[in-house]
Amino acid sequence: MKYDAVVFDLLTALLDSWTLWNAVAGSEAEGLRWRRRYLEITYGCGAYRPYEILVREAARDAGLPERLGPELERRWDELQPWPEAPRVLQQIGLPLAVATNCSVGLGRRAAARVGVRFASIETAESVGFYKPHPEVYRAVLHRLGTAAGRTLFVAGSAADVPGAKAVGMPVYWHNRIGLPPRDDTKPDYLEATLEPLLSCLQ
Repeated sequence: MKYDAVVFDLLTALLDSWTLWNAVAGSEAEGLRWRRRYLEITYGCGAYRPYEILVREAARDAGLPERLGPELERRWDELQPWPEAPRVLQQIGLPLAVATNCSVGLGRRAAARVGVRFASIETAESVGFYKPHPEVYRAVLHRLGTAAGRTLFVAGSAADVPGAKAVGMPVYWHNRIGLPPRDDTKPDYLEATLEPLLSCLQ
């Protein structure tokens, strides 16, 4: 095998969080506006501020009611994995871990929706920083005890590509919805689904 472990972005690479945000917002357009503002705040945040507060602030900034934040939390267990995700992960045969930008409680609840066992679930809250801060990626590598170059990161969001590459991790970008790249950093693999992931591990 090329790698000793695989680390996943949770809320975009493994779970269809876009659909839930859109449903809570009331439309795809409002959901996308809310989510984009949340991502802007998060990427500029650095040190951890409570995820739930950022979600409410993003709603307000996007011209939506702040009550959508608590509503998203209430409906969190409606998150669904991408259709192929459980099957693909069950076949990997390597330690699996998660590095996600949310609170500890929401991270554990979201990870449970995937239906597989993770060796480590590192959240922005548990590490003290939001991705793409390098400490998040380093924390999961430390917990796994693996070298960066031997640990594949499966990104869902654009910021995870330069974030994981900056600490020396190879990156598989599962760009399901066709997000634009954040900069000119190239992933090692670029795919629209998780299906090709198994062949990339050989």
